[in-house]
Amino acid sequence: MTGRPAPNELVERVTDCIGVPDGYERATRVLTLGWRAERLLAASYAVAGCCWLLGLAALSIWTGAVAVVVGTACLLVAVGAVLAGRYGVPLAAQARRIRALGAAPSLVATLVLGLTLWPSTERATAFAAAADDGLLAERLDAQRRRACGTPRDGLGRFAEQWSDELPALAAAIHHVQRAAVAPPDERATALETARRRVLDGTRDEMAAFAADLRAPATGLYAFGVLLPLALVSLLPAATAAGVPVTPSLLVVTYGLVLPSVLVVASAWLLAQRPVAFPPAVVPRSHPDVPSTPAPAVAGGVAAAAGGWVAGTFVAPGWGPPLAALGVGTGTALVIHYRPVRDVRGYVTDIEADVPDVLTAIGRRVDRGQSVEAALAAAVDVTPAPLCDRLAETLDRQQTLCVGIEEAFCGEYGTLRTVPSPRLRRAAVLLDAAADVGPPAGETITTMGEHLADLSAVERETRCDLAQVTGTLSNTAALFGPLVGGATVALAGTMGSGGPIEAVSAAVLGPVVGWYCLVLAAVLTALSTGLRRGLDRALVGYRVGLALCSATATYLAAVVGTGLLV
Repeated sequence: MTGRPAPNELVERVTDCIGVPDGYERATRVLTLGWRAERLLAASYAVAGCCWLLGLAALSIWTGAVAVVVGTACLLVAVGAVLAGRYGVPLAAQARRIRALGAAPSLVATLVLGLTLWPSTERATAFAAAADDGLLAERLDAQRRRACGTPRDGLGRFAEQWSDELPALAAAIHHVQRAAVAPPDERATALETARRRVLDGTRDEMAAFAADLRAPATGLYAFGVLLPLALVSLLPAATAAGVPVTPSLLVVTYGLVLPSVLVVASAWLLAQRPVAFPPAVVPRSHPDVPSTPAPAVAGGVAAAAGGWVAGTFVAPGWGPPLAALGVGTGTALVIHYRPVRDVRGYVTDIEADVPDVLTAIGRRVDRGQSVEAALAAAVDVTPAPLCDRLAETLDRQQTLCVGIEEAFCGEYGTLRTVPSPRLRRAAVLLDAAADVGPPAGETITTMGEHLADLSAVERETRCDLAQVTGTLSNTAALFGPLVGGATVALAGTMGSGGPIEAVSAAVLGPVVGWYCLVLAAVLTALSTGLRRGLDRALVGYRVGLALCSATATYLAAVVGTGLLV
């Protein structure tokens, strides 16, 4: 007698019926989710089905605005669950790959330096994988370990794995492989070609992306900002013409539908970025960063209370909640992420002088000085704050009798509070160069030149994107709320005493205000992501500033326009 299948069996049967799109399984591996692709899709579809049924039940049982809002919200959540399961996972994986590819020039440069120090691709690969802890380094190390005991070094498989994402990376890896078997007098030229190839390829990819970005960004600006806000001023005329414009329709359109479309369009734009150069990750364990969100929460609550009080004078009724939401949330984000911003500013100041220091050290080592002696000589000619770290490192090395890498990156190293992958990579190189001696001088100099070239590529990239990202940022924080507040005031004035009670300022004010806050958050996140890559702290800090600015601008525009008309 055959019994009923167990629940796990049923789950397996259901998941086996789910078709997995191409590349989906790879996306789950990139994100290290620990779920089978079929199970993940099945879970998203199950959540979507439940929400869909709840939405239909709300629309069939209740009536009025509450039913419309609740039912529409459930239906949108259902659609969102399907989209998140089907497209969100690949997009998240793509975001991680984009962030990882920003380290491609540094990884190739470390490979080049390793092959210069030791003419062995296996040792150079191990050196490059150990000098970084990003996704690229993890994948390179995995291919190296997989190739152990075979005639291969893992570089070819690694290049093939990333050739579709960044062709310049694969081309540079092939040049490194050719350099490994080239005659000694040709090796330096081949290695320099590899380094230049990945830098030029990254620069060309970003230049092409910046050129192609203008058209979709303009479309997003037109259909996500100008048109929705302009339609607000036409509502009185539409109502007078007999077009049904109800508060429920406004809430659903400006509160749910348009924000959802804006988020999807922004995510698509961010996914087109070929590479990103995000700032260094600052952990919450850093001594200058609060370990709990309590200060941010307290500051946000205090700012929300102040916004509520100010809103009562500006727009009684709907003004206080909107002011409290925008100012309170923005202030909390700024307080929470400002310490991270300050730490990164300090790291940026230190990194600015690293190329010159490495070049000076390399030239001294090339003339026969030891790395330690060259490092000590560089302290006197290096500006602050880097000179302080170098002097502290030398003292730490002499006191603890450890190597250069340990003095920089060890448990008691001087970089334990300086989260800079570039400085750590330079420390690893200097430590290896100390064992090699004078022949490593040229390698150290090359590392300094590479860091200077990489900084130039990042500056050029930001300049190429500056026009688009600047427009998005200014629209999010200033122009969008200004237009929104003015149109709300105009619509309210046109409707006073007329046949448009359903579209009064009491309804338009909070609905359009909410949409302006969404614009401030989404467009700022998009601008920051396009310029620097999606980084939680950087996006959070700038979104916080944008929310505060947008709230104040919107309320001021409502009051100012009302006084003028």
